[in-house]
Amino acid sequence: MSRTARLLDLLQLLRNRSTPVSGNDLASALGISIRTLYRDIATLQAQGADVAGEPGLGYVLRPGFTLPPLMFSADEIEAIVLGSRWVAAKADDSRLSQSANQALAKIAAVLPAELRHRIEATNLLVARGVTTPSSVDASQIRLAIRHEHKLAIAYRGPDGTESERTIWPFMIGFFDAARIVAAWCEMRQAYRHFRIDRITALHPIAERYPQRRAVLLKQWRADNGIAPPT
Repeated sequence: MSRTARLLDLLQLLRNRSTPVSGNDLASALGISIRTLYRDIATLQAQGADVAGEPGLGYVLRPGFTLPPLMFSADEIEAIVLGSRWVAAKADDSRLSQSANQALAKIAAVLPAELRHRIEATNLLVARGVTTPSSVDASQIRLAIRHEHKLAIAYRGPDGTESERTIWPFMIGFFDAARIVAAWCEMRQAYRHFRIDRITALHPIAERYPQRRAVLLKQWRADNGIAPPT
């Protein structure tokens, strides 16, 4: 491994951690000696990376430092292309689909020619499935989630019964045949799941819900026995 590649790997290891990580752990992950790690840390700091810490205490990369144009591996490029194409084909939300295509185009624009060719030549295909269309603008749900705002919705249950709810949306699940909003329902005083194609009307409420989105998600995972992503 070249020193440049090693420095990029070291930056990525630090970016993946929000708490200090010991020098021994970093050196072990990179397969280098602790003395080499200290030199690499000093090199990153000299190049402007705000790496805080010192030997014996651990290191953390403070926010604000951006990597130079990345040299993706072939597998990483295929993952980016597949993910972007899946969103473009499956999102059932024109804004999200367009954003996926635009993001992929921006990434391709800053890559060297050889890597850009890999994006264009990748042989991964996402088939378009049949998703029940929705009558509401799903981007409003995503906006409410982003700003942690309540939503007033009219919902048609599987038996056709109509109800009006005030919900605290915190996640959208994308499945082959449906899109599901996970939310706290004020009427039921419990977590509930709402199919977007069964929401017949929605109105944003300019009021933040009282808990943070991350807290709701953590509680929802605990209630459903779902482990957090690694």
